[in-house]
Amino acid sequence: MNLKTLLSLQEKPAPFTPGEPLFWDDPHISTQMLKTHLNPDIDLASRRPETIQKSVDWLIATLGLQTGDAVLDLGCGPGLYAARLAAQGLTVTGIDYSRRSIDYATQYAQQHNLDIVYRYQNYLTLEDENVYDAALLIYGDFCPLAPKQRRRLLQNVQRALKPGGYFVLDVTTSLHRQKYGNRNGWYAVETGFWKPGPHLVLEEGFAYPEESIFLDQAVVVEENGRISIYRNWFQDYTRDTIVAELERSGFAVRSVWNDLWGTPFTPDTEWIGLITQTD
Repeated sequence: MNLKTLLSLQEKPAPFTPGEPLFWDDPHISTQMLKTHLNPDIDLASRRPETIQKSVDWLIATLGLQTGDAVLDLGCGPGLYAARLAAQGLTVTGIDYSRRSIDYATQYAQQHNLDIVYRYQNYLTLEDENVYDAALLIYGDFCPLAPKQRRRLLQNVQRALKPGGYFVLDVTTSLHRQKYGNRNGWYAVETGFWKPGPHLVLEEGFAYPEESIFLDQAVVVEENGRISIYRNWFQDYTRDTIVAELERSGFAVRSVWNDLWGTPFTPDTEWIGLITQTD
């Protein structure tokens, strides 16, 4: 084990410096992620089923969605929102960059005769045009993207929506990060989330308070000495900063909430839910 290399990897990187590419589609990691998505007792990869259902019901009522309306679920995972939307008569397209999640979601839709089209795709490459009545990006999926990626995504969503279509998303605030704090430490396991075999994990959190950015980093050392570095970036927001960013990309912000199931906005919120609309 090269300690100098490990020490260099624990230095604070520049904002949005990438780690391992496309690691959410890694065969082992994606299996662990799917298990986490489907665990009804935790709010990690996905929110709990009762919260998802509450959100789906509120969004359909608030947006005035009707049977047959087209909804785009970005970062759909195993289809937990998409399946509930389709069950209420909506025509749903789900996009995710985890092949394992898309396979699970597709099988579930087929088994339950749900009108859903799932696509294994990076939503940064979305080229759909004038198709959807609403697009959803739920559970903070906007926050890990670098500024250029966020601008590209917003352009893609603008193009994909019909005139007057809705774009719904939620983002975190700095209070969310303060609540959970840094994960600084290490552990060794025979098998775990990151690797199927024995490995050492060095966890560290880095804060960039002037830019409202936070990094969760895991340096993983396998038995053969191979080192992998996994980075989860988070851009946190205030009400003013997320509204300004969305408006710069041409979205009109119609309402702001503490969540996406109807809690009125308060300044001490950990989450900001937004309903926006195209021209």
